[in-house]
Amino acid sequence: MKVETDRESANKDLRRAKGLKVMPRRALVVENEPAMCALIQEVLESAEIEAVTPAKSGENERHFHEEKFDVILIGLCASTVDGVELVRKIRRSGMNRLTPIIMISDDQRPRALSQGFDAGTSFFVYKPIDRAHLTRLILVTQGTIEHERRRFRRVPLRVKVRIKSDKDELVGETIDVSLNGALVRSPHTLPLGSLIEVSLYLLAGTQPVVGLGSVVRVLSSTQMGILLDRFPVSEIWRLQEYLLPRITD
Repeated sequence: MKVETDRESANKDLRRAKGLKVMPRRALVVENEPAMCALIQEVLESAEIEAVTPAKSGENERHFHEEKFDVILIGLCASTVDGVELVRKIRRSGMNRLTPIIMISDDQRPRALSQGFDAGTSFFVYKPIDRAHLTRLILVTQGTIEHERRRFRRVPLRVKVRIKSDKDELVGETIDVSLNGALVRSPHTLPLGSLIEVSLYLLAGTQPVVGLGSVVRVLSSTQMGILLDRFPVSEIWRLQEYLLPRITD
């Protein structure tokens, strides 16, 4: 009887596991060398990270503006100038401002390394790089990746939100909230890039969580995504204390 009971219990656990929705980890890969690109994809796949490889260089910017990635790998041939500028754009993008960036360059000058780090690169390595070295780099980023995923984990949440810009003031409600942003429904939206003051009314009878942010996405005439990136430490703490118990891995 005990064997049958254990089997039934295992089957129940398996059914529960299959029912869980786990967000896939994704990496933006910018690399023009086919062999190097294939190596990066293989290493990422072994780490259970899906690689996104834009077909054209002009698509890179669209990707990192529209999607939050877990890690970004930039492979460079010859000059580091284009790669450094790409890193700067990513660091200014808001959504991937803190995403780990690995720069892989065949520019052997010491200056290339300093330029990469000055732009915001997390890890800089020279080509050629082998599978073992690249695998270790990906493993090193895992802690940062999980921290970022937790910050951007969305919690379905409907609470009152007040949004003020220099020209307008809106009252609406959230659709979902993370430690770094919120999707909001309001009577109308504000222009993309608007700097705003955000007040989140999380609990009745308490003061709202208040800080500065910006409009980073406009989904429709009544829905917009806002980045909560300039909140005082005390307000970040309050938001974290409210959200963390509601975040499920």
